[in-house]
Amino acid sequence: MTRRRGGWLHRKFRRRKRPSTGEPKIGLALGGGFARGIAHVGILRVLEREKIPLHCITGVSAGAIVAAAFASGATSDEIARIGSAMRFADIARWSVCRLGLVGSERMTKFLARLLKHMKFEDMKIPLGVIATDIQKGKPVYFTEQGDVSMAIRASCSYPGLFRPVEYDGRLLVDGAMSVEVPAQLARKMGATHVISVSIPAPHDDSRPHNMFEVVNRCFQLMMERTEEDWRRYSDAIIVPKVDSIPWDGFANAARMIEEGEKAAEQLVPVLRTWMAGSSQAVEAMNWAGANA
Repeated sequence: MTRRRGGWLHRKFRRRKRPSTGEPKIGLALGGGFARGIAHVGILRVLEREKIPLHCITGVSAGAIVAAAFASGATSDEIARIGSAMRFADIARWSVCRLGLVGSERMTKFLARLLKHMKFEDMKIPLGVIATDIQKGKPVYFTEQGDVSMAIRASCSYPGLFRPVEYDGRLLVDGAMSVEVPAQLARKMGATHVISVSIPAPHDDSRPHNMFEVVNRCFQLMMERTEEDWRRYSDAIIVPKVDSIPWDGFANAARMIEEGEKAAEQLVPVLRTWMAGSSQAVEAMNWAGANA
């Protein structure tokens, strides 16, 4: 399926930037979505099955957790097993303070079970994680070295719920505040072809009933207005059909993984074209799943 919106920007970018010959360097950019982020595992399963090599993998928020696990050497099945058993208490502890209601220190222990390595320099696949400097309002990139756990905790620090993570004199919050899907970072890390995965939010026009629903709705509005920023760096976009699942729907893990897999399978013909080095790949683009 081809989506017309923004298509000219995508094609112009690819013609100008992408090499016409040679083996592609595929980057995978994973967006946030809290519990719904486990749908990313289904995409990884398809890439493993099709033996698609990744040049790099980037992530924000929940996408950063999955990206780091895969980059560290964990298989999609290993990520699925641990992710399916995951609950909110595994990564958060209620501890009210002026900057947030929840601390994320528990996430370090959870990540130690999930990741094979905890340093950027030890990753099997180059990894990029984005957080947001809440004072300057700009993205902060973590790529080449340092503690992966700290970067992920910062990238997952949903404003109003999680306390910001203090790092190098800065207060860092959810990476999705500045970058919804880290496609541009994958480009900066050398990818010639970028697959972006966007996790759709629930469609709900009802009146918010609490603070969390207000904040969540504000996020959705913000992301709708910045969508084109990441789309123009993407060659293919996958949108798993998980918009009916709530933000904390961990119990729906198996279904979300299945939806991710089904959406990614629609992209397989395009991936094969890329790997074959066909000149037609310059025009190839697939919008798979919900909202396509």
